[in-house]
Amino acid sequence: MATKEKKGMSLTTQIVLASVLALVFGAIVGEWTENIEFIGTIWLRLIQMSIIVLVMTSVAGAIGNIEGAGAGKMSFHTFKYIIIFTIFSSFLGLGLGILFKPGLGIDLGLAGDVAGGGELGSMSVIDTLVEFVPDNIFAAMSEGSTVQAIVFSLIFGVAAGSYSKKSGRDEILLFIKDVNGVIMEIINMVMKLAPIGVFALLAPVAGVTGFDVIIPMMKFLLALLVADIIMFLVYFPITAWRLGVSPLKMPKKFAKMSVMALTTTSGAICLPTKMEDSVTKFGVSREVSDFTGPITMSMNSSGAVACYVIAILFMAQATGTVLSATEIATGMLLAIMMVMGTIVVPGGSVVVYTFFASSLGLPPEGVAILISIDWFAGALRTVMNVTIDVLVGMLVSNDLDQFDKKVYNDEKTVEYTK
Repeated sequence: MATKEKKGMSLTTQIVLASVLALVFGAIVGEWTENIEFIGTIWLRLIQMSIIVLVMTSVAGAIGNIEGAGAGKMSFHTFKYIIIFTIFSSFLGLGLGILFKPGLGIDLGLAGDVAGGGELGSMSVIDTLVEFVPDNIFAAMSEGSTVQAIVFSLIFGVAAGSYSKKSGRDEILLFIKDVNGVIMEIINMVMKLAPIGVFALLAPVAGVTGFDVIIPMMKFLLALLVADIIMFLVYFPITAWRLGVSPLKMPKKFAKMSVMALTTTSGAICLPTKMEDSVTKFGVSREVSDFTGPITMSMNSSGAVACYVIAILFMAQATGTVLSATEIATGMLLAIMMVMGTIVVPGGSVVVYTFFASSLGLPPEGVAILISIDWFAGALRTVMNVTIDVLVGMLVSNDLDQFDKKVYNDEKTVEYTK
């Protein structure tokens, strides 16, 4: 009992409190809050500096230690669920974009209907696939190319495992595990500063950006919120049913992770928390968490794909552009492709919106207004991204008979570092 008292306020509670205080402080102080934003930026960079190494050591270590056909099975089940969630979410975004018509009523000074017609040749698809494979892993690491790092790590992990079996030496696998452990220690130290970092990031949003910009965009944000709610109501019960557990336990277990997602708007920043909570709260095995965590971070952005499809319809509606059924289908395909290769740090959506506009022949004015409220949109899509990432890990762990119901039901305690 004495130990529990010394722990004091939980990190989740501290982050929530910091978020509320930041919004109040920003609203009162105003533009001066820009002067403290650098503190939040430094905090983000402290986490980001370790993400690539964390991703590479987690994936390579998980693959290298898998016996026989295990790697193939884990990959199959992981990508199976990624595809299912992503396709469903893209159609959900299409339906909500048509229902809410978020772009109608937004005056961008463009009169009359404009026909779509951006050029998107087959080379765009080919180029995207080619870019998944790095030609220089060190360049990929320095540029934060997560997908390329994962591809290299998958290959390196297979080779390391094969070498270890043939030579009878496992030093390389132990080294990878040790580096991963050190990186986790670094991130754990940085996470203790989360309340300060979150405060410094949120205060300028309320103090500088304010909330006036949200008013004309309420339909767009409402559509995203409804998408999140529908995904929660559909994905939680189905996953719980597949695993034979109660979905009512999920909201509390997701609390800390969701607050992180809402305040940082970055799947990469949430990765360490997501991987640890998957093991300690949701019953996912460490082996599965280390494999699915980094991969889903880059390739299972279900919240983002719904957001991007809605954004495409928003840009068309707001600029009076008429998109054909083929162009809408192309936009959905592009959205699916983009969420499988976009860098998961704040601001990445700016590049994505611009890409959609140029590819589908949409006027750039729509991009500008989306950027103005992207922090709020990013918060909504990121919370769903990281949530579904964990659900994928749970489903994969269950398919491989590695799901621990006792941990999920709080009947057993495990540590991520063990």
